[in-house]
Amino acid sequence: MKLIGITLRRPSYGEVTAATIMGVGLWIALLGLAHALRWPLDLIDAGALLLVSCWGCLCARVGIDIVRGGRHLLANLLVAALLLGVYNAAWALASL
Repeated sequence: MKLIGITLRRPSYGEVTAATIMGVGLWIALLGLAHALRWPLDLIDAGALLLVSCWGCLCARVGIDIVRGGRHLLANLLVAALLLGVYNAAWALASL
């Protein structure tokens, strides 16, 4: 499968598990940093931070590496924006 000319790979179950654990650990560290710096994060912002941190850890496993150039960075930003858009729409529908 390709995404804007980048060949994507299919990660194994272990790779997805490791990336998810790393993403959640990064999320906890960022929540601790935000708390220490007294930056207020509400529930919606914390969830969006979790989504983006997990995607950031998972994107390297699928073959999107932002240090490889502009296409990889664009693909990462497009998928992150799509995930955040769906997340925001789900919160909007849940609040109706």
